[in-house]
Amino acid sequence: MADEQATRLAALHQIRETSAALFAEFTSEETTPERLGQVRDELVHLHLPLVEHLARRFMNRGEPFDDLLQVGTIGLIKAIDRFDVTRQVEFSTYATPTILGEIKRHFRDKGWAIRVPRRLQELRLTLATASSELTQTLGRSPTVGELAEQIGVTSEEVLEAMESANAYATLSLDAPESGEDSALSMIDVIGSDDDALEGVENRESIKPLLDQLDPREKHILALRFFRGMTQSQIATEIGVSQMHVSRLLNRTLTHLRESLNEAS
Repeated sequence: MADEQATRLAALHQIRETSAALFAEFTSEETTPERLGQVRDELVHLHLPLVEHLARRFMNRGEPFDDLLQVGTIGLIKAIDRFDVTRQVEFSTYATPTILGEIKRHFRDKGWAIRVPRRLQELRLTLATASSELTQTLGRSPTVGELAEQIGVTSEEVLEAMESANAYATLSLDAPESGEDSALSMIDVIGSDDDALEGVENRESIKPLLDQLDPREKHILALRFFRGMTQSQIATEIGVSQMHVSRLLNRTLTHLRESLNEAS
């Protein structure tokens, strides 16, 4: 074990010495343009293991590993070209955030199966950070309202950003319907008759009534009947008690039924 560690340290020391020598040549005014390109290639090859190490952090997130390596290498080249040898800092320390930034930018710009506006992509990342911070502070998951207040946006914008996460990955129609051993694919089952079509007329009739509800009532109905959340989950989501959610749902549904009867 000690021998392996000593070998790794020796290899690391060798990489640092080689890197320093190459950067000295790379920044020298005496280096010819032809040699400059060769030195850059040598620096890229020398630090490719760093790119591979950082790219592995993002494996199994929907993007091919080879694509991540390619994007990370672009970040490495940018770091090489921008590195200031006079700052007395290890190149790997300087290059790491540049490489990570390039990979994260790739996910933000290219990793969405359905194109999502940049505003929502950036807001989703901000929400992830704010949610983590509030969870630590509050000792529980923050509500939509608390997230909105934390980052200075409206609750509707928070919900829109959360929903945009569904555009990050899609399911192939050739994928098994349930589990790898399933004999049916998704495309085999999506062509069946939809019994819910019988309710289209009712849904169209109720749309004008839904528009008359206040935003919170519409939000609770959407969580309950479109996202399939339980009353307890809704209570946690909007920051009220489960009993209060039950009363709001009953009141809203009663109002809708009465209005629908009057209209008919």
